[in-house]
Amino acid sequence: MTSVAENALAVLGNEVRLARMGKKMTIAELADRAGVSSRTVSAIEAGAPATAVGNVFTVALAVGFPLFSVEDPNEFAALRLRGQEKIALLPKRVDHPRKKDDDGNFDF
Repeated sequence: MTSVAENALAVLGNEVRLARMGKKMTIAELADRAGVSSRTVSAIEAGAPATAVGNVFTVALAVGFPLFSVEDPNEFAALRLRGQEKIALLPKRVDHPRKKDDDGNFDF
């Protein structure tokens, strides 16, 4: 993992902890609200890289931490749709130019 990724995980973990403590919630209370274990919340707050990204997002949203600068969680549905519309305009696959055979016209 890169140092940038490590730092990003640590920052997110710190933000989750700050938000939780600002709301005077225990780890157990946040875990219950998010539907995960207390161990998972602790791992997220510690910036553990093996924590499932879905759990990280669920805990962050449960504590009220805005993801991707989105304050209203309902806005994610609109962002998802816009992303899907953009992806639909892209080619289905990416092809790299093939190297020209330098063995004449023999295919083997």
